[in-house]
Amino acid sequence: MITAIVLIQTEPDSIPETAQAIADIEGVAEVYSCAGDVDLIAVARVTEHEQLADLVPGKIGKVPGVLDTDTHIAFRSYSRRDTEAAFAIGMDETV
Repeated sequence: MITAIVLIQTEPDSIPETAQAIADIEGVAEVYSCAGDVDLIAVARVTEHEQLADLVPGKIGKVPGVLDTDTHIAFRSYSRRDTEAAFAIGMDETV
């Protein structure tokens, strides 16, 4: 699975509609509106790089209200849950 974080600049008056339209696109797992340098952050998950190449410029970039995108491909995921699960391998849950 390929995960990409897409930073999205939008027209200020269309953030909610633009976010929902992006969230409805196949391959987009989550969309967050946020404060800071970008208006929206989308998390995309696809199985092949070619799908990502179609998804960002071909679909997300063409949503009305999207002005610009900046895509970052994730190499590895780190989380507390993953670390705890790794150390729990082989442990009986009843202990």
